[in-house]
Amino acid sequence: MFSRGRSRQLETEQELYDIALRALTRRAHSVVEMQRKLRRYTPNELLVRVVMARLKERGLLDDARYAQQFARNRAQSRKQGQYRIARELRARGVAEADISSAIAASAADSDPAALVRQRIQRKLKSSGREVGEKQIARIYGSLLRAGFPADLIRRELKSLNRKALPAETESE
Repeated sequence: MFSRGRSRQLETEQELYDIALRALTRRAHSVVEMQRKLRRYTPNELLVRVVMARLKERGLLDDARYAQQFARNRAQSRKQGQYRIARELRARGVAEADISSAIAASAADSDPAALVRQRIQRKLKSSGREVGEKQIARIYGSLLRAGFPADLIRRELKSLNRKALPAETESE
């Protein structure tokens, strides 16, 4: 595995604060992520706590706001489902209460069934071949990995099969 080597050890609060600000300009971080990042730069736990308190006091770190932005972004731009978003937020150290409220707000803003339909259509357009059982199984697995509920996926795939076969039902 590739290793960057040991980070330069910082000794002052201002240096550590500057590192935190640079990290936050690149992307938002959860409280746990920022603590991990700062601990790589100093063995002094008190220094890390002081910088974390300063960041929170200035409103630069807020897990509830971070979870809301993260969930909205993942649902709207990446078209991911609630389970995937929740799993990624847990991995980033966000509290369950913040995750639940972020998922609920994200679900209110977007229609999960519409997202599933969009992903199905995109998969079918890119494959360009008949919709067979293997293709349906691939799509199903892809949607599960994207974090959508299994019952919603099955419902949308069944409606796709009904739409794909209207001529057969009319001729009967």
